Amino acid sequence: MSEVTITVRGEHEERVAPERATVRVSVRAEGPERATTVDAAMRLAEPLRASLSARKETGTVREWSSRNFSVRAERPWNADGKRLAPVYYASIDFTATFDEASELSIWISDISSWDGVEVGAVDWHLTAETAARIEREVAAAAVGVAVSRAQAYAGALGLGEMTPIEIADAGLISSGQPPAPMMKARGARAFSADSAPSMEYEPEEIVVSATVEARFAAR
Repeated sequence: MSEVTITVRGEHEERVAPERATVRVSVRAEGPERATTVDAAMRLAEPLRASLSARKETGTVREWSSRNFSVRAERPWNADGKRLAPVYYASIDFTATFDEASELSIWISDISSWDGVEVGAVDWHLTAETAARIEREVAAAAVGVAVSRAQAYAGALGLGEMTPIEIADAGLISSGQPPAPMMKARGARAFSADSAPSMEYEPEEIVVSATVEARFAAR
């Protein structure tokens, strides 16, 4: 039999427990005057800053930041269709990264009832070092699946010699389009300040997957 080109796809997936949890928390205030509304937002934000600073010193918070501050004004309409005086809205956003889900739950339970506090979604993720290592391992395993599949095809055709010609992320050989993201984090949740006083955050596994396409010449 003459040379045969075999094109296969290999997939592999790993589920990994997250190592970090990053939560976004906002403080919001509103009022009839810009200056007083900004002052109110700053006052509401101060306990959050103090709480995060204390937890950073004890090591329960890995890092935190408060960089986003915004002020806007709206002029509402009354029932008679008349524009009313402006209402000002001020907000300050915080992000905090925790190593332990239990510490995150305790902190959110503490702050969720504070005036003006809104708790956003939680991003479960890995450290950069772990993410890079897992991605390498998953990609290598996907290549191994592709090789095994190609060998099975070659064996079924009675061909014993197989030479790799091309290998690429999924879609690059067939269509030239960039591959889909390899890592997916699940389990992000959002809570507002009027949620139940006791909250528990259960981290869900992060799915790391790889799909490759490979082309071999079999003889």
